Amino acid sequence: MDLFSDDIRRNPYPIYAQIRALSPIFKIPPPFDAWGIFDYDGVKRALSDQENFSSRVPAPRNWFIFFDPPRHTKLRAIISKAFTPRMISGLENFIRTLSRQLLDEALSAGQNQLDLATDYSIPLPMKVISHMIGIPGSDWAQFKSWSDTILKMSYTRIGKKEENDRILNDFISVSAIMNDYLTSMIAQRKNKPIDDLLTKLTEAEVDGQHLTQEEILGFFQLLVVGGQETTTNLINNAIICLLDHPTQLALLRSNMNLLESAIEEVLRFRAPLQWMMRTPTRPIEMHGQTLLPGQLILPVIGAANRDPKHFDRPEEFDITRHPNDHIAFGHGPHFCLGSALARMEARIALSDLLTCLSHFEYASPAPWQPRQALHVHGPTNLPLHFQTS
Repeated sequence: MDLFSDDIRRNPYPIYAQIRALSPIFKIPPPFDAWGIFDYDGVKRALSDQENFSSRVPAPRNWFIFFDPPRHTKLRAIISKAFTPRMISGLENFIRTLSRQLLDEALSAGQNQLDLATDYSIPLPMKVISHMIGIPGSDWAQFKSWSDTILKMSYTRIGKKEENDRILNDFISVSAIMNDYLTSMIAQRKNKPIDDLLTKLTEAEVDGQHLTQEEILGFFQLLVVGGQETTTNLINNAIICLLDHPTQLALLRSNMNLLESAIEEVLRFRAPLQWMMRTPTRPIEMHGQTLLPGQLILPVIGAANRDPKHFDRPEEFDITRHPNDHIAFGHGPHFCLGSALARMEARIALSDLLTCLSHFEYASPAPWQPRQALHVHGPTNLPLHFQTS
């Protein structure tokens, strides 16, 4: 069984259900030598119990999501001072304008067809994040190339040493280029502060401590990955869910007040982030298995969000579902700082898509190709036929 084949990654949920019924703790075969946790309570515990489950796993050493307390606590507190609700809400007009601009460009081609992923849901969050950081529009192409290189870090599989070494070397090279770019930008912000995230990151402090440039670079790279992949997949997965459940699409069109609960149901039903990584700090007994220190543990969020012991009718896509305490954005001290931004982007995007397109459908009967990053869930391309309102 290959949990990472294209067929299974398009729809991993039947396999998740079989594994969870057999054993909520399951040894995942290659390309990962890891134990997966597939039940809601187990995943929630692994994500929040920092004393017993460490975030220090093989990953970029300056990304704060892979730190444990007290360093994670300090860095998150500093970053939170810059990543505020006020700053996020201040992006709404920019996102609305950008969304309409991207849609207008796609619709003006006059072919009644667009690739939702490449024409809209990939560039939207990429340009939002680069604008948020303070990267000028003239550098967006450069930002995109950095993003592509960083994302390849999540393509790696065990047993492909030559390919993995090349990806790692590319990441090291692009990190050096990004650091030089950041040095210049930080100098500019210190000389002339402006209202952007980079200025706020350089100014923020807790107990007299500021972020180092290496820590800012790590967060910069983390935003490139987390800020784009999650939102891109959330938008694409929402359209897939609605196309696959036409009665729910009709219900949403008839009552746009359901948009926010529809987004929460997409997050539960097709979680953009399928799993995270942890390692035990001591031997831990769970569901009759002993997890040992140093072992790689994958808390499978996508499986937890369909656990029948926690959710009523978990395999049913219901945009009126309430309550809906999914854990698509994680749980506990590592809960995603960008969740509010992702939700706002999805709300604006889906509102514009449903307003501008009176009808849309798959442009091809061929199954969609999963994105290459192994930990995420969503299509590489999503060609649609559409009619405008």
